[in-house]
Amino acid sequence: MSDSPQPEEVGPVEAQERFETHQGGVLVLGGTPIGNLSDATDRLKHYLATADVIAVEDTRTLRKLASGLGIKTRGRVITNHDHNESAKSAQIVQAVEAGQVVLLMSDAGMPTVSDPGYAAAQAVAEANLPVTAAPGPSAVLTALAVSGLPTGRFTFEGFLARKGSDRTKRLKSLAAEERTMVFYESPHRTAATLADFEQTFGEDRRAVVCRELTKLHEEVVRGTLAELRAWAESVQVRGEIAIVVAGAEAAEPESAENLVEKVQALVDGGMRLKQAAAAIAEETGASKRELYEATLAARKQ
Repeated sequence: MSDSPQPEEVGPVEAQERFETHQGGVLVLGGTPIGNLSDATDRLKHYLATADVIAVEDTRTLRKLASGLGIKTRGRVITNHDHNESAKSAQIVQAVEAGQVVLLMSDAGMPTVSDPGYAAAQAVAEANLPVTAAPGPSAVLTALAVSGLPTGRFTFEGFLARKGSDRTKRLKSLAAEERTMVFYESPHRTAATLADFEQTFGEDRRAVVCRELTKLHEEVVRGTLAELRAWAESVQVRGEIAIVVAGAEAAEPESAENLVEKVQALVDGGMRLKQAAAAIAEETGASKRELYEATLAARKQ
């Protein structure tokens, strides 16, 4: 049985009543379709039609979305994008303080996740005002779900630095990452990024390239990093790209016999044997009991 919370069963009338329960102002983070308009939720449609203020990255995208959904917006529209969101956050806080419902959306997917919205959400939360979400599509979770790679534990890395020491340092830090990793990349840099992954993570590491998720030309390409790099170099990669990479295999802990010298060094420094064994066990993942017994055995030899 799943440990996830189960949804309550409600009818459409009760659901509509829930849309109207906001007392005072609130910031609503609205998840928008990442390609297929049919993925827009009823809650998103409701807030599009009723919000007092709608904050968007691009007003043209809002017009296209509202038109495609057959919705006439009534709220005041403001822009909130990478270049002005720090300044616009104060304006959004003021609107929520004044009792208004503010719907904040990015061009696609969930705001704040590799998209504008974090500054506003943080500012409203720090003002001790309500922040909620009308959750919807997410390219991160969609790519992870369709990848066929382990989903129990994962890390979202977004876009890597394009080049230089920051990129190299970040990749090296991920070489031993055991969780599945999700990256975003532009189509024209996909082949180069896969080549960097191959060099850092190894040519046999499993990975998946997800292209144009939920759109007409959706494509999911699976293989090793070497195979995917060769594929990307042989075609003209187009569209929105997410790359999912399997985590590194867990390293086997070093044997207790090989760690005896480390334990003894701590003992020689004044630590009790049990404490020394516990410290090295925590550092290396080895068994504390086996370290303790191996050190005692070594002393007898």
